Amino acid sequence: MAFARARRTQRTIDYWPGFVDALSTMLLVIIFLLSVFMMAQFFLAREVTGKDTALTKLNHQIEELTSLLALERAGKAEAESNVASLSATLDTAQKDKSKLQSLIDANGAGSAAADARVTAAQQQIDAEKQVSARALAQVEILNQQISALRRQLAALEDALSASESRDRESQAKIADLGSRLNVALAQKVQELSRYRSDFFGRLREILGDRPGVRVVGDRFVFQSEVLFDTGQAALNPAGKTELDKLASALTELEREIPPEIPWVMRVDGHTDKRPIQSAQFHSNWELSSARAIAVVQYLISKGVSPQRLVAAGFGEFQPIDQADNEDAYRRNRRIELKLTEK
Repeated sequence: MAFARARRTQRTIDYWPGFVDALSTMLLVIIFLLSVFMMAQFFLAREVTGKDTALTKLNHQIEELTSLLALERAGKAEAESNVASLSATLDTAQKDKSKLQSLIDANGAGSAAADARVTAAQQQIDAEKQVSARALAQVEILNQQISALRRQLAALEDALSASESRDRESQAKIADLGSRLNVALAQKVQELSRYRSDFFGRLREILGDRPGVRVVGDRFVFQSEVLFDTGQAALNPAGKTELDKLASALTELEREIPPEIPWVMRVDGHTDKRPIQSAQFHSNWELSSARAIAVVQYLISKGVSPQRLVAAGFGEFQPIDQADNEDAYRRNRRIELKLTEK
């Protein structure tokens, strides 16, 4: 009866590792998509910010030019007022000239003074006309500059509109890319799950229902005693025989799985929680790692590609049985094989 209870305990299936791996894969996909989205938002925000700064600068320039135009228009109005005043003065001078001419006819005395007054008035009128002409020329230049700035502003607005349109297209493309990536990842995971199921089914047939070898969730488990002597990391002859079967199944699996699926066979070494007392190994970390590496090296020697193998040591820190008895210690001393993604 005790032997039956022990066999039922050994065949208990632990689904937790597979659930954790699925959640880890999903979390990595979500983090990758969020990273792509945040990078796209960062570059788009920087481009829009630069264009807003350029628009603000142009608006300041337009305001300054508008102020200058107002000043020039005020100067023009003043010049026109002066011209009008000078025209009135000219009319008065012409009237005075007529009067003086009459006086000259009557009396030649004082004609030179009158001529001087007329000449001075004419010179003043010419000077005011030159000032007015310069003011008009400056106003025309300012009008041309304002027109050029308005054209630049319109071009910038067109560029901003085009950029916003490209931003919307980019966001749509990112969303579509994320959707396609999710579909592709789901397909790869589904394909790998199918190959994993076929592989472990094939291993179960090859290795048979022998003691010390079992399937737990998505892992194939060898008890350490099947492959190694107590406290050692060198494979014993019986262990090599079992690994020969595993190597044959792995090389066949390499030929079947498409090369675009990123898979590896992870070999995990585990020990029980009792401290090791050995000159060769100073801790259970070293023993579990050395055993995992020994299995990987043997599989490579049998033709398995090293790019498809990973060795990991967990020491005593991943037990499957928390009890403090020999049966629990024996179950915790194990080599686990897991077909997973890179």
